[in-house]
Amino acid sequence: MAARVSSDITLQKYLPAGAVALVAPLMRRHPLELKISRARKTKFGDYRFPDASGRHRISINHNLNPYAFLITLLHELAHLEAFEKHGKKIKPHGAEWQECFRKLAFPFLEAQIFPLALQKSFIHSLNRGHASSCTDLNLYRSLQAHDAEEEKKLRVEHIAQGALFMVNEKAVFKKGPKLRKRYKCVNMKNGRAYMVHPLAEITWTNQPTHE
Repeated sequence: MAARVSSDITLQKYLPAGAVALVAPLMRRHPLELKISRARKTKFGDYRFPDASGRHRISINHNLNPYAFLITLLHELAHLEAFEKHGKKIKPHGAEWQECFRKLAFPFLEAQIFPLALQKSFIHSLNRGHASSCTDLNLYRSLQAHDAEEEKKLRVEHIAQGALFMVNEKAVFKKGPKLRKRYKCVNMKNGRAYMVHPLAEITWTNQPTHE
């Protein structure tokens, strides 16, 4: 699935109320192609440097809720702005990108586009300089609260310690204790321990209960 987004009317389908009027001017600053992509497990969106036509390219997953879509779009637009101001030699999520991200986000925070709890999580994430919504567990959980019911998934942190589970329909693991930010889980086939992200999506479990 890949569809080009070329109008304010189309953007309204993906963004929260009140956001289009603030997003539209940002989209017109530079030659830009925005594509709505199929769902990707490893990322919400991406930015690519200008191609031969001189157009920047951004893609965003189609299945994001409006607030996740907006934050992802601002994240990728910050890459575009950082490139335009500083070139390719900067770190992808370094100080230059963080500065651009905060500046782009400020008008949306000032206009109170986000629900209060999510806004607080987003501000905290911006202040901490997190590289993505997925690396900031607090922001990720706040975003998940706005997913449609059919989009909500069972995660490793939802099941009890000792439960068996599968991720990506591969090996079976047994959930162990949480060590810092990840759970120590044992692969039931080879006996090896792996550190599993608490928000890893479970495809099967023998004990789908919340802790």
